[in-house]
Amino acid sequence: MSIKNKEDFYSKRSDGTEKEAYDKTGQDFSYEKELGFPGTFPYTRGVQSTMYRGRLWTMRQYSGFGDAAQTNQRFHLLLKAGQTGLSTAFDLPTQMGLDADDPMAQGEVGRVGVSISTVQDMETLFENIPLDQVSTSMTINSTASILLCFYMAAAQKQGVDSKKLRGTLQNDILKEYIARGTYIYPAHPSMKLVSDIIEYCNQNVPQFNPISISGYHIREAGSDAVQELAFTFSNAIAYARACESRGMKFDDFAPRLSFFFNGHNDFIEEIAKFRAARKLWAKISTEIFGSKNPKAQSLRFHTQTAGSSLTAQQSDNNIVRVAMQALAAVLGGTQSLHTNSRDEALGLPTDESAKIALRTQHILAQEMGVAQTIDPLAGSYTVEKETCRLEQEAWKEIQKIQDMGGSIPAIEKQYFQQAIAERAYQYQQSIETGERKIVGLNAYVDQDKIAAPPILTINPQLEQAQRERLKAYRASRNQEACTEKLSLLGRAAAEGKKNLVPFILQAVHAKATLGEISKTLKEVYGSYQP
Repeated sequence: MSIKNKEDFYSKRSDGTEKEAYDKTGQDFSYEKELGFPGTFPYTRGVQSTMYRGRLWTMRQYSGFGDAAQTNQRFHLLLKAGQTGLSTAFDLPTQMGLDADDPMAQGEVGRVGVSISTVQDMETLFENIPLDQVSTSMTINSTASILLCFYMAAAQKQGVDSKKLRGTLQNDILKEYIARGTYIYPAHPSMKLVSDIIEYCNQNVPQFNPISISGYHIREAGSDAVQELAFTFSNAIAYARACESRGMKFDDFAPRLSFFFNGHNDFIEEIAKFRAARKLWAKISTEIFGSKNPKAQSLRFHTQTAGSSLTAQQSDNNIVRVAMQALAAVLGGTQSLHTNSRDEALGLPTDESAKIALRTQHILAQEMGVAQTIDPLAGSYTVEKETCRLEQEAWKEIQKIQDMGGSIPAIEKQYFQQAIAERAYQYQQSIETGERKIVGLNAYVDQDKIAAPPILTINPQLEQAQRERLKAYRASRNQEACTEKLSLLGRAAAEGKKNLVPFILQAVHAKATLGEISKTLKEVYGSYQP
C-alpha cells in the first residue's frame, strides 16, 4: 500500500498556512519501510509485537505528600485499588538537597511531595512494600544519586539484593535547566553525576532504569509537540555521548534508557507524537550511535496526562480531559501511564480523586477494547500524516541543536528557554483572545458560584515533627564515622575521576543525611547560576 500523491501529505495549521508534512520527492510512501510491523524497526507501531494483548501498560500513579508515613498509606491504598507500579513525588527541599530542618526549607516540607531527609525516611516510605516485587519510579534529579542510595539501603534492610530492584530514576538534569528549575550544581559536574548513576546501575542494579529523559516538563513549561520531541531527544543525545566518553558502549547502556512524555489535549497530534517518538529514537540510535542492538533502538516511555491543561474552574471537567489524554497515550503505545486527578489545579489529590484517576485507566484497559488491537489507528490518513510531520519537523530541530554543539551549549545560549517562552506566550494569547476554547474558563462559563471540592491539606505540625526525627537520627549515629565518609566523598568529587555512587552509599550507611551529602558536593562543585 502506498500514497503516490505528495500533495496528500500536507497539513493545514492553525495559522492558516500549509506546511509539508512529509517529503519523499519522487518516491512513494512505503508502509513497510516507514511503519514496519509492531515490534520491528523503526518501531513506529510499537516496541512489542503483541503490545497490550501480551501485557497491559503499567498503571503508575504519581504520589507523595507530607511525611514518609502518610505517603506509605497512599501507596498501600493505590496498590489495594489495583495500581501496578509506584511513582514517588518528593517535596522541594528534597529535590533541592535540603534537609527538612534547613532554614531554606521552612514552609515547604511535605507540601508538593514527600519529605525524605534520611534512609530511615526511605525505609518508612516503603514499609510493608516488598521492593523485590514492585517497581518504583522516583521523580528526582539533582539529588538522584542520594535517593538511589537511600533506596538501595532500604532494600538491603528488607533483605533485597540491588540486582533484584526494578524501577526508574528520573535523573534528567538538563531539562531542569531548560524548564523546571530544581538544579543545584553547574551543568558539567551534574552531567558527571548522571553518567555515574547510569554506569553504576548498568553494573550493579541491572533491572533499574537509571534515567528517564523527560519531555513532560518541557511541555508543561509551554513547548509545543515538536519542541517536546526535539528537546527531549537532544538531551538524550547529550547523555549518551557523556556515557560514551567514559568508555561505555551505546548498545550496552541504551536498553535501560527510558523516556517520559506529556499526554496533552490535541488528540490526533498526541497519538502521532508517540508514534513519531519511537521512529525518531530508532533513527538516532542507528544513524548517530551506530546501534546494532534492537533493544537499544526501542523507545520505552512513561506518559503523564497534562497537568497544565487542568482547570480550577469546573474541576470535574478534568476527569474528561484526563480520560481523553490517557486514551491518546494508550492508542500511541505507551508502556506506563499516570492519570492526573481532577483536583490538581486546586491542591494535592484527595484519596477519592486519586482513585477516580486510577479507575480511568482500569476502564480504558478492561472496558473499551482498545487494548485488543495493536496500533489500532495505523493506516489512518490523518494519523500517518501527523506522524510524518512531527518526525520531520522534530528531526530538523534536533539537527539545528546539534549544529549549536548540543544541549549544553544550547542551554548556555538560552535557546531552549527562549523558544519555550515564545511558544507559551503564543498559547496563552490564543486563550486570552478566545481563539482557543477552554471549557469552564473562557467558554461555557458558570455564572453561579460553585462550592470548591474538598482539598487535601498538610498538617502544619508535620514540619516540626520531621525536624525532631532528624535531630534524633543525628544523635543516634557515630558522628566520627559519618564525618569520615563525607570527607571521603568530598575528596573523590574533587579528584573528578571516580564514580561517586559507592562513596555516597558509604555515607548513607554511616547515616549521613541528604542535606549533608548534597552540601559536601556543593562545596566542591559550587552552585549553578543561570
